[in-house]
Amino acid sequence: MITLTYLRAKIREALHLGETPQRTAVAFALGVFIAFTPTYGLHSVSVVFLAWAFRLNFPALLVGSLVNNPWTVAPILGATLGMGFFLLGRPDAPDVSWENLSLTTLYESVLPFILPFTLGALTLSVLGALLAYPLGLLLISWYRKRPIAQKGS
Repeated sequence: MITLTYLRAKIREALHLGETPQRTAVAFALGVFIAFTPTYGLHSVSVVFLAWAFRLNFPALLVGSLVNNPWTVAPILGATLGMGFFLLGRPDAPDVSWENLSLTTLYESVLPFILPFTLGALTLSVLGALLAYPLGLLLISWYRKRPIAQKGS
């Protein structure tokens, strides 16, 4: 028979609640890193793989990766391109011609954006992870130090 104590222990184990705040903060920061990577469409797969491969805290990774969501995707894409153009010293984005749109012209229109997008995304990934780790560590440590009577609320 499954007891409530056994069930609680299994939930704690699944959520990695017994691990150190530092390890949980690393998982969160890695999730934020994933959120800014240019691998759109593979963020969830990356979270699942990294949680499995390195036995990281899946909920912390997932929460970090959800920084990039339907409400934040446009600002993140804009910041990514802006950062890439800034780092490459290009003041303006190239013009895109929407006339005679075909696969060839679409490819030619997108090509000048690939390097700035990739460079900007990787730069923001690193910066986001570097900011997320101390913030995550601070919040996790604060939460775990709260008195037990308050933890239920």
